[in-house]
Amino acid sequence: MKVDAFDFELPEALIALRPAEPRDSCRLLVVHGDGRLEHRTFSDIVDYLCGPDVMLLNDTRVSPARLHGQREGRGSIAKVEFLLHRRLAPDRYEAMARPLKRLAPGDCLRLGQTLTGRVAEKRADGLVDIVFDLSGPDLDAAIAAQGEMPLPPYIAGKRKADMRDRSDYQTVYAAHDGSVAAPTAGLHFTAALLDCLATRGVEQTRATLHVGLGTFRPVKAQDTGGHQMHPEWGQLPADTASRLNAARQVGGRIVAVGTTSLRLLESAAAEDGTLVPWQGETSIFITPGYRFRATGALLTNFHLPRSTLFMLASALVGLETLQAAYAAAIREQYRFYSYGDACLLMPPHGKV
Repeated sequence: MKVDAFDFELPEALIALRPAEPRDSCRLLVVHGDGRLEHRTFSDIVDYLCGPDVMLLNDTRVSPARLHGQREGRGSIAKVEFLLHRRLAPDRYEAMARPLKRLAPGDCLRLGQTLTGRVAEKRADGLVDIVFDLSGPDLDAAIAAQGEMPLPPYIAGKRKADMRDRSDYQTVYAAHDGSVAAPTAGLHFTAALLDCLATRGVEQTRATLHVGLGTFRPVKAQDTGGHQMHPEWGQLPADTASRLNAARQVGGRIVAVGTTSLRLLESAAAEDGTLVPWQGETSIFITPGYRFRATGALLTNFHLPRSTLFMLASALVGLETLQAAYAAAIREQYRFYSYGDACLLMPPHGKV
């Protein structure tokens, strides 16, 4: 499909720079498979889910992976910024660098107050490898102390990350470090709301998909067939797969909390929708026409135009339905993107 089909105009004033307080007081747009829309508050999600439905939560944790500093040597000093992406060794990371043209292999780096290292490799894909002078837990502690939360560009371009973001940009169930961005659909849950859903018989299962650099990279191809997703590492444990399968067998829906959970689900599902234990990298790219195997509903945020996330959501309920829902959200002044409001996409049960 032409990427232009997924474009829309969004007033800049609707981009949320801070989350709602409390988390579950944000707005919720419920999108039914027949195109019907309901305007609710997020805590009202209890009205749409009940046993034997089961939610899949992505328990990845965002690392404070953005480091500011300078390149030293070569007769000059230059300011640089890194977004640590993937650990390669106890003392070595793959990272996105800005500006890349100021760096060369062997360059010495001073990041934050005390963290030092050097550029080990500059890759053709625009990434660099950094070898730090610290290693293992010592390096972990230094990054945690001196790094910033990697807020998306549409927020970071308007304000600096601060200490509030250390908690705001983390789900209440985050457990495993490794993401460069939050699984933002889960940011709306409070512990009390999760408890309330549990009392209604809605089981909560967990898996991990570490959000990677692809979340920051736009689709530059003119056709969706020309876009390649950046691989992301995930794991669906055996116990989680078993619980999801049990819910499906008694007529329950698997509700993916976020596009990351959905991509993990579909990566681990067999042709008949059966979930199997799974671990590895996925580069699954879901666009309209995709046949969903396991996903029964999707809880998500409002996404950027022309983004792979908007394409995925369009595949679940149909492009025209999602375009109408977004147009209504803009008219009703919903808040968009990572810190914005939520959207519950509910195709007809059993019709995905």
